[in-house]
Amino acid sequence: MKQGFPHRARKRFGQNFLQDEHIISRIVDAIKPDEGQVLIEIGPGLGAITAPLLARSGKLTVVEIDRDLASGLRARYSTHEGFTLIESDVLKVDFSTLCQGQRCLRILGNLPYNISTPLLFHLLQYRDLISDMVFMLQLEVVERLAAGPGNPDYGRLSIMMQYHCRVEKLFRVPPHAFNPQPKVESAIVRLTPWATLPCPVNNYALFEQLVRQAFSQRRKTIRNTLKHWLDNTALDKLPVDLSLRPENLSLADYARIADILDQHGSTH
Repeated sequence: MKQGFPHRARKRFGQNFLQDEHIISRIVDAIKPDEGQVLIEIGPGLGAITAPLLARSGKLTVVEIDRDLASGLRARYSTHEGFTLIESDVLKVDFSTLCQGQRCLRILGNLPYNISTPLLFHLLQYRDLISDMVFMLQLEVVERLAAGPGNPDYGRLSIMMQYHCRVEKLFRVPPHAFNPQPKVESAIVRLTPWATLPCPVNNYALFEQLVRQAFSQRRKTIRNTLKHWLDNTALDKLPVDLSLRPENLSLADYARIADILDQHGSTH
């Protein structure tokens, strides 16, 4: 594709620019932008999906940290009245200022590999405002997001994201779709915040602490994790197999255990 403006990719921002027209078209089709939607694109880069998103929705806000890219995007799209540029570190953006009402934001983009996980957790703070999120991420991260119990990729990230969102792995994106080519494969994932949580817990902070503690010792049994909270009598009453390792328990198992710990008034 024709690049919108000259720019040398910067390693410190994890920049790899999408250039494959077929992949660009597939991503935009997966997003299905429509008029009137509040679309937020993170890391627009050289504008590979910015132009088709603007063409189909008429309105788009982009978040870009790189000063040179921001300048190029501003020059290219400033005459489009539906285009808004936020020149900022996305981890510092308050997404609640970008829409009024519940589930009004659609957030998308090619997330920088070096901040993808902290950014996902940052966005979870605004889950009640988000309709859906469609991201390109490192394939390894997408597989962790989508993994279920018993899968070696299953862990804290899987559980915490699946607690809040339905996770759909859409398709892979090969390295040759980018310039410069990354050394890893990428994939497109859709994250849709649940309207009703499938496994709500009474004490979310305790649930979060439990999951973090369990996967910090993932080679040990879940009994080993829980002995810090409960004595042997209470442990033996738990409705789970305590000989299992953390990666063998489901989201529902962790939610159930967290509620029991909360009933016991357990803190760690």
